[in-house]
Amino acid sequence: MVELLSPARNMACVSAAINNGADAVYVGISDYNMRANVANMELDDIREVCMQCHDNGVKLYVCTNTIVSDRQLAKYEQQLDKLHAIGVDALIISDMGMLNIARNYPLDIHLSVQANVTNTEALKLYEELGVTRAVLSRELSLEQIKQIKEKSPIEIETFIHGAMCVAVSGRCFLSSYFYNRNANCGECLQPCRQEWHIQSTDDKKLIISPPEDNDIEKSRLLSPNDMCMIEHIPELIEAGIDAFKIEGRARAPDYVSTTTKCYHDAIKLNSDGLWQSKSEELIPYWMEQLRGVFNRGFDTGFYYRVPYKTSFDNKATYKKEDIGQVVNYYKKINVAEIKLWSKLEVGDTILVQGNKTGSITQKVESMQIDGVNVNQAENESVGIKMDETVRENDHVYRKVPVKECF
Repeated sequence: MVELLSPARNMACVSAAINNGADAVYVGISDYNMRANVANMELDDIREVCMQCHDNGVKLYVCTNTIVSDRQLAKYEQQLDKLHAIGVDALIISDMGMLNIARNYPLDIHLSVQANVTNTEALKLYEELGVTRAVLSRELSLEQIKQIKEKSPIEIETFIHGAMCVAVSGRCFLSSYFYNRNANCGECLQPCRQEWHIQSTDDKKLIISPPEDNDIEKSRLLSPNDMCMIEHIPELIEAGIDAFKIEGRARAPDYVSTTTKCYHDAIKLNSDGLWQSKSEELIPYWMEQLRGVFNRGFDTGFYYRVPYKTSFDNKATYKKEDIGQVVNYYKKINVAEIKLWSKLEVGDTILVQGNKTGSITQKVESMQIDGVNVNQAENESVGIKMDETVRENDHVYRKVPVKECF
């Protein structure tokens, strides 16, 4: 069965992935991954996460996929002994120097999308170098992926959901040019997501920002829509892809829980032989869920054609308002005591997120203060009956429809 691989920037995201059906989780280690600007994990964190994953039958992959110097390679080699001792299942690598060092250790090596693999001959060479799986270039069509898989000597992995980069395999120099921040070393500041004026040397304006018809999306020609392949799971499985990867190591736990759950359920529906009879009903539901969390609008990447749609930043249908924290959980009666610092009403939908809890969504059916039912509360502690276990110090958010945020 195809492996579902989910992203995690912290322990709450790891729990969100595990609790919603991920077969594997990938995390970043400080100094050596492509998301240096978000929370990354130290060795002690990875040790704890690895134990949690393995206790739940989930694999753990560690991203070490930046371009590095000789000085960084020396430190990297010191970390490999520790990563092996911790028991991580694979390293994700793009740099040939890091690959050369890592292949001397009994760790599986997965080739990062940054390596831009687009043909079978490259996979044959990488197999000789010790690579066991390669993340194929995002610029390949589904037909090209099928042809590569037929002759590939190693496993192949492809992205099925999340942000698309304007540069081929993420090899972008805009951050370096404008901000002296190297995107290929994990420091991308995403200038591509801004509005742009494009003007030729003979003063012809190719894009006007904002456009005359007030359609601001047309000025974001460097910011493609996110990829979403939930409707095409059977075709991807039929192509022989070994692992489906969800992009989003910078995203919050609710993004991880929602995307993982939707794709896990879609994969299971197909494996149960129910796609033909049930998918027409379930796809609209999955799409509604996926639109709820962070997204820039959806497209199918390069799978069926060259992408052309551009995006106006985040199009999620809800935003999170930080309203409180769990201060106690009474397991026998499934009630959470929540300290509120913002308004909450019966009928609101809340998100509860924490390292072990992951991300839980629940509608507030009732609230109590000192045993008395109340319809709303603010700046005080309330009791709320929970459908699932939560934990002390978990963060509590109110889901606010986007129309209420403006």
